[in-house]
Amino acid sequence: MKSDHVEDATYLAGLVATGAASPDELLDEALARVAALNPALNAVVMVQEATARAAIKAGLPDGPFKGVPFLIKDLGAEAIDFPSNSGSHLLRDTKYDYDSTIFTRMRATGVVTFGRTTSPEGGIGPVTEAAVYGGPTRNPWDVRRTSGGSSGGAGAAVAAGIVPIAHGSDGGGSVRIPASSCGLFGFKATRARFPDGPASGEGWAGMAIDGFLSRTVRDNATMIDACVGADSGAPYVAPAMEMSFSDAIARPPRPLRIGVCDTTFTGDAIHPECQTAVHKTAKLLEDMGHHIVPALPAADHSGMMAAWTKIVACGTALWINATLEAKGRGFQQGDVQGVAESALRLADGITGAEYLAAVNMVHAYGRQMAAAFDDYDILLSATLAEPPAPVGRFTHDRDDYEAYRVGAGGVFEYSPFCAVFNASGQPAATVPMHWTEDGLPVGVHLAAAYGADATLIGVCSQLEAAAPWAHRQPQMLEKYQANQHSG
Repeated sequence: MKSDHVEDATYLAGLVATGAASPDELLDEALARVAALNPALNAVVMVQEATARAAIKAGLPDGPFKGVPFLIKDLGAEAIDFPSNSGSHLLRDTKYDYDSTIFTRMRATGVVTFGRTTSPEGGIGPVTEAAVYGGPTRNPWDVRRTSGGSSGGAGAAVAAGIVPIAHGSDGGGSVRIPASSCGLFGFKATRARFPDGPASGEGWAGMAIDGFLSRTVRDNATMIDACVGADSGAPYVAPAMEMSFSDAIARPPRPLRIGVCDTTFTGDAIHPECQTAVHKTAKLLEDMGHHIVPALPAADHSGMMAAWTKIVACGTALWINATLEAKGRGFQQGDVQGVAESALRLADGITGAEYLAAVNMVHAYGRQMAAAFDDYDILLSATLAEPPAPVGRFTHDRDDYEAYRVGAGGVFEYSPFCAVFNASGQPAATVPMHWTEDGLPVGVHLAAAYGADATLIGVCSQLEAAAPWAHRQPQMLEKYQANQHSG
């Protein structure tokens, strides 16, 4: 049965604060949903109920999400109490002797972390189909479709109502792709807005960043506010915010110039449903008083993606080689899946000078995109070039990493918008503004100038108020709730 209110993290924390529910009761319900829904999804892994119960018993921090069940991605967010696979057999059950700064800050909000969510091996790809989990992660709206990647487990878990918000990360769209695929809100902040320490100073030459997938904008804003800020020793920091994210969603932005692109950024056609989502959203923004202008950002998009592909290949080689060195052995067939192995081979042929040239290309691209934003405050496009792909289309069991990314029918054709803003470092978000006749969610993508996170999330909040989406639920969740009610 549908609720007459949105049970987001803010709402659940309110129940705990008033005594209407206890953290243990909310954890009971989250675990019951894992038992009932996760077998069809394969989204939640490494469940540690005892760790979660112990945290509740010890006393939770008095943060904004005190008592709310929470999941962290099985990639990054290193934590002493939560071993990780990072989507790979080679890294199975990796244990940590430290807590990452991002995990420490998430925990301080009072959330009850009880497990991890699936990720593709090494975080590469727009789907989550890692062999270490025994099968693909599926979309709650249609289990024949992907939930996206690389935060695909997080997207599926939030869309299925297992948790109201989950941790993710985004190096080429890995928060926004699954959020779009699963009908959720996902926000990628300006480069270096979140801490990367103590394990590293940056990920993928600064293109990777943590983030969150949520049902509501307010939950995302609250969690971002709790986690932003450089950690000690960070190599660089994001520009200072003019206001908090939570303040930004409470203050409607001034009338803005909205650049609208209903093709790819190179002018190629996108799926009609994605184009419809863009047009609907543009009309809504115009009705709000924003000024709509056509846009096609002039930048070397194909050159950037070629550079992105080299940088990520080198990042893949780094973790594979470091793991093998720690294990004291050489590479063995079957250590990693085909996409990661072929990325390793590509990296072996990239010289140091070629790697630095790729980084320079990405930096030059950021300047090109900054110039494009001289003409508008927000750039609106689709998030993906088509609705969520069928499971298996972007399987990692293939031996052609470079073609997988930038070849015909590859990832960049499917997701031509997201990695753009990892390369440029600009803030970007996906907002669930459209559903197809078959019930598949289609997100729209909004990006702002470097450092203008407050403006961007303010526009997202405006859209949420004008066309609410959080009441929409997949049938599997509705059936579960109906069974609970009848029982």
